[in-house]
Amino acid sequence: MTGAAEIGRFRAVLSERLGWVFDDNDAAQLGGVLARRAETAKLNRSVYLSRLARGDWDTEMSALAAELTINETYFFRHGEQFQALTEVVLPERVRARANQRVLRMLSVGCSSGEEAYTLAIVAREVQPDPDWIVAVLGLDASPAMIQRAGTARFSAWSLRETPDAVRQRWFRPVDGLYELAAGIRSAVQFQQYNVATANPALWAPDQYDVVFCRNLLMYLTPDLRAGLIERMTRSLAAGGYLFLGHTDSLGSRPEGLEPVHSHRTFYYRRGGPVAPAPRTEPADVVRPVPPRPVEAPAPPAPPPAYDRAFALLHDERFAEALTALERGLGAAPPPRELLLHGVLLAQAGRLADAEAVGRRLLDADGLNADAHHQLGVCLEGGGGTDGAISHYRLAAYLDPEFAMPRLRLGLLARRRGENRMAGAELERALGLLRQEREDRLVLFGGGFGRIALTTLCRAELDACGAHR
Repeated sequence: MTGAAEIGRFRAVLSERLGWVFDDNDAAQLGGVLARRAETAKLNRSVYLSRLARGDWDTEMSALAAELTINETYFFRHGEQFQALTEVVLPERVRARANQRVLRMLSVGCSSGEEAYTLAIVAREVQPDPDWIVAVLGLDASPAMIQRAGTARFSAWSLRETPDAVRQRWFRPVDGLYELAAGIRSAVQFQQYNVATANPALWAPDQYDVVFCRNLLMYLTPDLRAGLIERMTRSLAAGGYLFLGHTDSLGSRPEGLEPVHSHRTFYYRRGGPVAPAPRTEPADVVRPVPPRPVEAPAPPAPPPAYDRAFALLHDERFAEALTALERGLGAAPPPRELLLHGVLLAQAGRLADAEAVGRRLLDADGLNADAHHQLGVCLEGGGGTDGAISHYRLAAYLDPEFAMPRLRLGLLARRRGENRMAGAELERALGLLRQEREDRLVLFGGGFGRIALTTLCRAELDACGAHR
């Protein structure tokens, strides 16, 4: 049995050499990896750890990177980000690069290459002129993944979200797999790279139009995470764009970057001039909200109908609550009344009506986190899981202290078998539930209070192997 001290030492070495962070929930997995790798090396665990700590065993660190990495990826994963890339980002960058006629993009943590190749495909779809150079660089710590990416051959499962027209245009069937067209293969290069190591040329200032770094930051130590964000920001051209994973956020005021929202997703733009042009869907730069005055005037008291309906909801008397609210609902109710109306409509099973209320709220204020969450609930209840996930992510982004969307994201990830993702979201939800606002628990808890929701979180964490 691998001892706790050995696992602790193993974690410390991985943190120092790879920059990856592991918590107590990962102890069982790390113990298994340590035992297997030491046995493969024909060393006892103490000697194995000592050799690993010297920092000159590159082949073994590469093997560990491969074994500890989750490589679930596919073409056009999180399609809303690629829609934003297609309709907003790349047309803008093509205008900015009209003189150079070069588009440079970077995929950090590219795994087996699907993301990097998707970037090249989208760039060629947006700018098919052969006189333009499209250059995509994919980075990954695992040499096995880099080698696999270089084959440019993928299973049908990897293409499950790829539009049929794209599949027909850029792939051909070979030996039961799909091989990328030469024009896409030649646009993409791959390089083994550990983000914990320095490489000034790789991060030279102002060179990339687009950087993708999705679902990597959550695994890194805080110092390395901050350093990588700084390097990626510096390496972007003025007006270039950074896309992160949905579990990653830089907050509302990232240094040197502006949050942008379009196509139901957030991404970031480095400050600089933009060539103006109409967009099919406006991309709203999210400006930081100025701090409220210390002595802000108190908001007007909610109308009696709201008070009564909310109290009835608290007592789980849903039908009575809906009746009470609708009796006092005016022609132009304030957002708080509309939100409660949407919640009660959803409780009554009137999902289409509840969804319409949610969209009305977002038409008035697209940055309303509660409205995004409630719309996600409606979509999830109607089977629109992808749309629900998008709105839950937006709610969590807009209000990092909001526990309920994290809980829903964790439960949906569990349902899809994505246990690592589920564990991360449920851990966040568990921490946030301690100080979640009481009104949100009543509105979005489905009749469950703080203790019951906390118990649910812990049970789901146990079920996905993230024991606390």
